Amino acid sequence: MTENPATPEIPEAAVSPAGPLPEAPPVRKDRRVLRAVLRWTAATVVFATVGAAAAYGITEMRRTDVPGLATASDGRWNYPEIQYPPLPSGSPSAFAETNRANVHHADLRRLLLPVPEGAKADEDLRGTDGWLPKADFLDVYASKGDRDHVGRLLTDYALRHIAARGWTTPDGTRTRIYLLRFDSAAIVDSLQQDELTSWDSPNFALRGAADVHSDGSLPQATQVEHVPHYAYEEAKPYGAEQVRQAYLVAGDTLGLIVQSRKGSAPKIPFQQTVVLQSQLLG
Repeated sequence: MTENPATPEIPEAAVSPAGPLPEAPPVRKDRRVLRAVLRWTAATVVFATVGAAAAYGITEMRRTDVPGLATASDGRWNYPEIQYPPLPSGSPSAFAETNRANVHHADLRRLLLPVPEGAKADEDLRGTDGWLPKADFLDVYASKGDRDHVGRLLTDYALRHIAARGWTTPDGTRTRIYLLRFDSAAIVDSLQQDELTSWDSPNFALRGAADVHSDGSLPQATQVEHVPHYAYEEAKPYGAEQVRQAYLVAGDTLGLIVQSRKGSAPKIPFQQTVVLQSQLLG
């Protein structure tokens, strides 16, 4: 094994007789530089704190509360607060596991969407005590033959009640909502599938909407659980106004939503109405 070389000795002559060499004087820092560094450090801390607070504040605010970030209206209507009506004591909700027939025990008249802000209510749809006569509902269909046919279907399928509400918004869009109650979900499913609609169009034309087809503008996300909808729009070229319609299948209740406007009926309010009414029925 190779031995480590010995550490060379320092000659005595190399050591100063006056003792060790004095330490080098410390480098004097420029006070102005020091003060500048301190100022920038303090400023950085302040900016970081303010920035974090601002970011938190923006995330906690609604988009329309932040200046410059307000979202332009997309055509949706403003509704009053919408609440599900109370159920009679001991009654299950329509789609509870114990409610095999999917019966709505809540008052059907209170399951209608309220009139949106700024709209004028349609007094003709109030009916007697809030119940609409069958003949008034049938008037939505274009031909006498269709009105007679649908009238017989409603009798055969044992229609119980019709609740309705309508309104017209300042832009001229007219909305009508009809809720028809039967004895069970099985009856409503059969009526819709076997009698009222086909795969691409309804079987009975509404007034002013002779040529309609499936409305593909409603995204899949608009489907509400337990309440499938079947939406249709009038095809071009339409007449003085365009008509949109949707059938809702909600347990023992069949819904019909009709919207029309001179020129063309906007998509967004129609989608909004379909979704909100479906949620109330679900």
